[in-house]
Amino acid sequence: MSVQEQVLLIALILFTIVIITLFTLLLLPAGDGQLTSLPRAGKRRTRVQVLVLGDIGRSPRMQYHALSIAKNGGLVDLVGYLESELHPEMPSNSNITVHPLSPIPKFLKTNKQQWFLIFGPLKVIFQIWSLWLVLGYRTSPAKWMLIQVGDEHCGFEPAVPGAPALTSNERQNPPSIPSLLIAQVICFLRNTNLIVDWHNFGYSILALKLGVKHPLVRISKFYEELCSRSATAHFTVTEAMGRALKKDYKITGPVITLHDRPTSQFRVLDELERSKFLMRLQETASHVDEIKRGSCKLIVSSTSWTPDEDFPLLLEALVNYSGLAKKSSSHLPKILAIITGKGPQKAEILIKIEALKSQNKLSMVCIKTAWLSLEDYAKLLGAADLGICLHTSSSGVDLPMKVVDMFGTGLPVVGWGVYESWPELVSEGINGRGFGSAAELNAILAELLGSDKSKMQKLRAGAIEEGKWRWDDEWDLRAGKLLELS
Repeated sequence: MSVQEQVLLIALILFTIVIITLFTLLLLPAGDGQLTSLPRAGKRRTRVQVLVLGDIGRSPRMQYHALSIAKNGGLVDLVGYLESELHPEMPSNSNITVHPLSPIPKFLKTNKQQWFLIFGPLKVIFQIWSLWLVLGYRTSPAKWMLIQVGDEHCGFEPAVPGAPALTSNERQNPPSIPSLLIAQVICFLRNTNLIVDWHNFGYSILALKLGVKHPLVRISKFYEELCSRSATAHFTVTEAMGRALKKDYKITGPVITLHDRPTSQFRVLDELERSKFLMRLQETASHVDEIKRGSCKLIVSSTSWTPDEDFPLLLEALVNYSGLAKKSSSHLPKILAIITGKGPQKAEILIKIEALKSQNKLSMVCIKTAWLSLEDYAKLLGAADLGICLHTSSSGVDLPMKVVDMFGTGLPVVGWGVYESWPELVSEGINGRGFGSAAELNAILAELLGSDKSKMQKLRAGAIEEGKWRWDDEWDLRAGKLLELS
């Protein structure tokens, strides 16, 4: 590390230590950190704090954790921002208490460089205080704390001069500064066991915005390595990530691979269910007859519209497909492509799509966007012919949850497959296909959507088989065993 980086790191650590020291003087309620007694039931039940420093509604894996803990008799304090709809089973579950974090005040959300030295530290102080207040005072001492690290968005807005400001929808998951250190201090003071649930590496996500050589990215990586070593245990979404933690982060504690798996909402639809849904959904209603005849194929891509998804590649492939399908000898069907989700790059991509339409380059392709409820999203996957995954992986060792959701509905997947962990999820030619360029994606679309249906039928059978292993099966076997709940 350079001298500048070392000074910045030392200043950041000292600043955090001072803030934490001040808060520890506020008589943090302590406990044995083990079990909570329930007088009516006469039992003692495990309490778990689940920390999502982002929008809880857009963190399905952490919601699944909470539901699994509650299903197995545990008590859950779920901490995070409330910005979108929660899982439908969440509000009615008496074992789960949601503790919303206070949103960052608007006056602190400035990106003007001249105000950085004032608003940057104030923003960090506010975030630390919000966490400390909820974890230390509004929730009871717990046996376990489960904290989420890394995903498709950053949890804290970057307090970096010149860095792009994040919208509320982008503020999804926490880089380890300062949430991991705060969690560790809380766990130490309350005798709580800390589990880090690694969805990705926070520094690699930050690098998408700031560049891999930015001092804050290097500091984030060092800080992440240092702070994660004292955790009681670690969950990872892939085996490749577990290997990276042990090799690069020098983790010596238990590292448990807990793959994402589909939940019960994602299931195979019969033809009647499919037909009714396609007629009901606004985005597909006008195409139902074509879809039923097979003259139009429905493809779905679920996205957060972030830099780690290559939309220009998809558009290039669809333009090439449209040109090929226009030829009378091709016998290729039209494509209805529905892209779901919200995110920062959506407006930019929509402008590009309109430009391609005006140039008549998408005459055989219709692209629509949608923001759906969990129920309708699951049914859309079940009604589609093919799923497209554009996730390119900032670290090379994570995996997108959207693919297992597709498998849960029996939907074959075509995705960017040029990274280490992709084969852990997709078996080439069995339940999906991988591509590494627009030309490869175009060729795969033409191959699978053409007149020979046998290859698509094989992939669908493989997807259905892969989707049989569910989240409850995976969680009970691995996480439930660690938490002593199953």
